[in-house]
Amino acid sequence: MPQPPHRVVVAAFPGVELLDVTGPAEVFSVATRVAGPDRPGYLVQIATADGEPVATSSGVRLMADLTLDAVDGRVDTLLVAGAIDLVDDRVEPVIDREVTAWLRAAAPGAGRVGSICAGAHLLAAAGLLDGRPATTHWLTAARLAAEHPQVTVDPDPIFIRSGSVWTCAGVTSGMDMALAMVAEDHGHALALATARTMVMYVKRSGGQSQFSVPLSVQSAGGDRIDDLRVWIAEHLTEDLSAEALAARLHLSVRHFSRLFRRRTSTTPAAYVESARLEAARRLLEESDRSLPEIAAASGLGSVDTLHRSFQRRLGTTPAEYRRRF
Repeated sequence: MPQPPHRVVVAAFPGVELLDVTGPAEVFSVATRVAGPDRPGYLVQIATADGEPVATSSGVRLMADLTLDAVDGRVDTLLVAGAIDLVDDRVEPVIDREVTAWLRAAAPGAGRVGSICAGAHLLAAAGLLDGRPATTHWLTAARLAAEHPQVTVDPDPIFIRSGSVWTCAGVTSGMDMALAMVAEDHGHALALATARTMVMYVKRSGGQSQFSVPLSVQSAGGDRIDDLRVWIAEHLTEDLSAEALAARLHLSVRHFSRLFRRRTSTTPAAYVESARLEAARRLLEESDRSLPEIAAASGLGSVDTLHRSFQRRLGTTPAEYRRRF
């Protein structure tokens, strides 16, 4: 007797990111076709609160297969898509209350649960990430950590699996996570064949910090730390040790370090390295300058230091980063 297909239910809501839903769905669909008729594939269903079509953030409307309340029986994989709004120049993850309440009730009965992009905020709001490591889009990772301190948020991985609960980074990473699920269900060979068909990597090198802008998170404006951050960005080749920066603000090193960490959630040394690394990234993307020139201009000093910073922070080499971007 043939095995039934693996049932995937994707919860969607108005304003959801289109690719959060269709990206994983396409991976499961291609895997089914590649596997052939003799192997159980995937059945993907989209569920919305009222069963009606929903307009996505791109304006494209998604048809629903069923209402949230009509999802019964075995659900092998339960996924929740995400959405991000820009409100008064602030990035806001969308928390749909109906989907969150439904997740709280439905998730315990699913074989595995996953979120795509800012969908992690809905899993967290439903209490499903408590005590677990998780990731989300780098733009909202700090918000997730602040609002849910019981969740161990790591903003870099493309996806994280914690038991039966999976979370992934921004938008297209939902496809990476779906490929990993295919590998778990059917083995690496089918995941590889699916990736080749879709012209994808089975596993990307590095994490989403390669795509983020570390200095984009601004502290509240108008104080000496903000002014110092601007000055640092303009003087990357100077002495930027904690001692030198503290002296510039006429503070003791201990008081300066404590104040800087409270205002920026990082240490002066880590911030300076991030600023220099960001400058090196821009030079790799926008110029044809040599690695020694980039190391010097960014304040990192040597090619060895440049390599170590890229490997530690981005999980890749300067040369590979330049080829990619």
